Amino acid sequence: MSDIDLHRHLIGQRGSRGALNTPALVLDHDAFTRNVAAMAAFARESGVALRPHAKTHKSVHIARLQMEAGAAGVCCAKLGEAEALAEGRIGSILLTSPVVTPQAIARLAALHARIPDLRVVADHPENVDRLAEAVREAARPLSVFVDIDPGIRRTGVASPEAALVLARRIKETPQLSFGGVQMYCGAQQHIESFADRRAAISDRTAYLSTILDLLRGAGIEVPLITGGGTGTHRIDAELGVYTELQVGSYVFMDRQYNECDLGGASVALYETSLFVDARIISANAPGMATIDAGFKAMSTDGGAPSIVAGAPLGAGFIFMGDEHGAVFAPGHEFKLGDAVTLAAPHCDPTVNLYDAYHVVRGDTLIDIWPVSARGRSR
Repeated sequence: MSDIDLHRHLIGQRGSRGALNTPALVLDHDAFTRNVAAMAAFARESGVALRPHAKTHKSVHIARLQMEAGAAGVCCAKLGEAEALAEGRIGSILLTSPVVTPQAIARLAALHARIPDLRVVADHPENVDRLAEAVREAARPLSVFVDIDPGIRRTGVASPEAALVLARRIKETPQLSFGGVQMYCGAQQHIESFADRRAAISDRTAYLSTILDLLRGAGIEVPLITGGGTGTHRIDAELGVYTELQVGSYVFMDRQYNECDLGGASVALYETSLFVDARIISANAPGMATIDAGFKAMSTDGGAPSIVAGAPLGAGFIFMGDEHGAVFAPGHEFKLGDAVTLAAPHCDPTVNLYDAYHVVRGDTLIDIWPVSARGRSR
């Protein structure tokens, strides 16, 4: 039985959060809504466009809410995510990873025909040629961005000269339009110190500026400069080079981002809104309890989750296997069936483990939103 079928009858019942079958992915509606509004207001006041990254939430419902708040569209990391959001009538999507295989490019061309505004990045001339061939009969050109490697050697052109060659190739290809450039500094997003993060991103932005200067000096106008993220959005806006921000995790604020000083004043700018609710299933050792949430309940690449409720302040957590976790609090008496609420260490892959968000206001389930693009990693 799906999460929606299992819990639909609880919607609107006071206290129904406590009746959820666990582990359950829970979204605090009011905190989430404040996060969406706060980032949208920041973008407006800073004069930058907002294109939130849907790889974080994988949800048609959330994408719509972000666009209603003023976002220009959304980003997707994978073609399957973009297809899922397009099925939900999200019409402006930027694919932030290159699409290179023949079978994927064929799907990309079909998606380009279905939605009004599809954009994609490329980092190799051969890929540009294949994209052009795939859309040669399309009603409008496909918008292609030059992806720039910020130094982590994941994707992106490796030099300013390569960026110029690729931009020229796109501009000279009738089936394509040059959308601009993308540079995402993923390695800098989680630097905890604001000063250290600012120094690191300033260095990378200076490198980006050399590429922009080279393109403009060659007579190539750059319509859009897209990138940035939750960890650097304030710095990106201050430096004034990016014209569009690809923020994602701000809607949820996982443990990794909560450990970062995002604004430089040690004040939380956004609230934790995403949780995993679990239950104590064994409590036979003093000061210890086993809960029903382990490796399969949350991503482990960010370490252990934070314990938000159900245990004393300072309680510890360790993973105990696929289905189990242990909570430690010396001197505390745990009871079978009691709830324990966790904040995900890394939100994006945690969301991908669930079929739906259980949207709550206080202790009441008010809605269930499908994770529309769950598992759409191809």
